Amino acid sequence: MNEKNRAFLKWAGGKYKLTEQINERLPKAKRLIEPFVGAGSVFLNSDFEEYVLNDINPDLIEMYRIIKRKPKQFIQDAKVYFQDEFNKEEVYYKLRSEFNKSDDIYLRSLLFLYLNRHGYNGLCRYNKSGGFNVPFGRYKKPYFPETELLFFAEKAKKATFTCKPYQKLFLYLRDTDVLYCDPPYVPLSKSASFTSYATQGFTLDDQAQLAKLARESKAAVLLSNHDTTLTQELYREAHCDKISVSRTISSKSSDRKPVAELFAFFPAKK
Repeated sequence: MNEKNRAFLKWAGGKYKLTEQINERLPKAKRLIEPFVGAGSVFLNSDFEEYVLNDINPDLIEMYRIIKRKPKQFIQDAKVYFQDEFNKEEVYYKLRSEFNKSDDIYLRSLLFLYLNRHGYNGLCRYNKSGGFNVPFGRYKKPYFPETELLFFAEKAKKATFTCKPYQKLFLYLRDTDVLYCDPPYVPLSKSASFTSYATQGFTLDDQAQLAKLARESKAAVLLSNHDTTLTQELYREAHCDKISVSRTISSKSSDRKPVAELFAFFPAKK
């Protein structure tokens, strides 16, 4: 694919910079399944006939479904929140509180995009009570991603969006499927643990279970993770290779040092 397509969400750990490397490692297949779709950069920069895009975050998946169903209405309504009057700290916290109290799926979807673009560093984080708790980002003029939203909506015609535990995605695989798994990464140190993307977290037991499911899957599976002693052990039966990538989560550019990223490929069972 010649021109790369950006996701409309800011996303810590997003795969935009690695889509070429990922596509090189994905075998040809009819359907791509992503149990941890996140902002969808792999989906947006790959070419499969069908997609199953899953995430444990219901706010994310409900928003994707709405954008697929009525993109022009969503864009019109979401754009309101990108006027200058909404880029103020007190307004941000008021709307964040409104988001956390609301059961209205459509309003939550609009505010999810607002919070993503106005919140700190593209983080998506919830407290143990399920409340979104990312602080105000203090950006001069947050970008409204209209072009990216329209591209996403058009490509979403090929996609089915699901909100299930990752284990469920392995239950009904076809021989013509391939899975790309981009789970929350194994922490590089004890102090680097980041498990609050969803209220349930993603434990080391989950890392082991995902590796087992990939190993036993009848469809091909490509996994990405940090290159650590643990992941090398978990993926020891896979075809593994690694690349160096820059860290993007740290708020200080001086701390964004290259880290080793591991790709583990489990071929389809014959």
